[in-house]
Amino acid sequence: MLTYVIPTRDRPARLRETLNAIEALGDHASCGGAEVVVVDNASDERLVLPRSLRSGVAVKEVLLPENLGAAARNHGASAADPRSSWIVMLDDDSFPRGLGFLPRLAATAPDVGAVSADIFLETRDGSVKRESGGLPEVFVGCGVAIRREVIRTLGGYDPAFGYYVEEYDLAARMLLAGWRVVFEPAFRVTHAKVAGGRDMDVILRRLVRNNGWVAQRYAPEAARASELREVCRRYRKIARKERALAGYGAGLAELRETIGAQVRREMPLDVWDRFTGLAWARRTLLRAYARAPFSTAEVVDEGKNAWAVKRALQEMGVRLTGYGEDAEVRVIGTLSPGPMLDALEARTLASYPGGPRLLAPWDGPLDGGTTDPAPVRAPGVVTGRAA
Repeated sequence: MLTYVIPTRDRPARLRETLNAIEALGDHASCGGAEVVVVDNASDERLVLPRSLRSGVAVKEVLLPENLGAAARNHGASAADPRSSWIVMLDDDSFPRGLGFLPRLAATAPDVGAVSADIFLETRDGSVKRESGGLPEVFVGCGVAIRREVIRTLGGYDPAFGYYVEEYDLAARMLLAGWRVVFEPAFRVTHAKVAGGRDMDVILRRLVRNNGWVAQRYAPEAARASELREVCRRYRKIARKERALAGYGAGLAELRETIGAQVRREMPLDVWDRFTGLAWARRTLLRAYARAPFSTAEVVDEGKNAWAVKRALQEMGVRLTGYGEDAEVRVIGTLSPGPMLDALEARTLASYPGGPRLLAPWDGPLDGGTTDPAPVRAPGVVTGRAA
């Protein structure tokens, strides 16, 4: 059995659409049944919920007296049926595209604490784009299955984060406790994200503060200062692009005021390298090199933790080329699965004969040797010609 947990606040129409989408999935008999737990974050406007969907999936409601942000998910997990082995975390605007992920969950290795989904954003023009964020062993909150045991033993999401980066903190604690996080391309989720009405100053304020907390809490001492600098550099750049420098500045001030209060749980270096994705980039690019050696590389489509992709290449003795300079391979420069897969697919489709090979920086192996039947869906090293 599994439980879907959906936090919501003042979006009854959107929540109704999400419940309709879950209803359309069917009865979930193959996993012993399912339920939905809706956690209302002190809404002024609420949806009257049915006791069950027409598919037979039960519906529960948890009413909170205040808005707890992402930590509302903890209350949903606590209200889950004791028979549920997995808690599938969704937003009130996200839902699975099908039930093909259920047998994959059943076959997941016992040391896997969370299974990340391949999350697709709905766009008004009908184009397909994946959700940004996350890393090989860091999930995105609107599409992940977490073992109920993990939430029970680790305490779930830290309420101090509100929204944004709370997944990184929970994933870090999972890795420290000996769990793994895996990406499962058969677990496809639609995120019907509303483009407008988002206060970028609020978002940047939280992003810089919360990412700084994660670095302060978990980075090995040798990497802590450089990681904090990278957080400031990355979100300053985003703030300039989004015209949210005021929010960035406020978040930086909050980080300076609160950083000393963060309890250090320093990761061993090998765990930190998994957490940042560096270990994945090393392994995948070394495997590609073993198949066909190369001495020069161009890093393209840079995004989250591009530094780790570059470091992995430099450790191999590969020279990174400059702008306009020919290279033997092109390497996608992000370790976030969504942007990486989007860039990989776009460049593969636009490939041309005689160009450099195209490589992705991590391959996301699946448990049990399973593969995704859809073309260019699962992350991996692709031998082709770069666009």
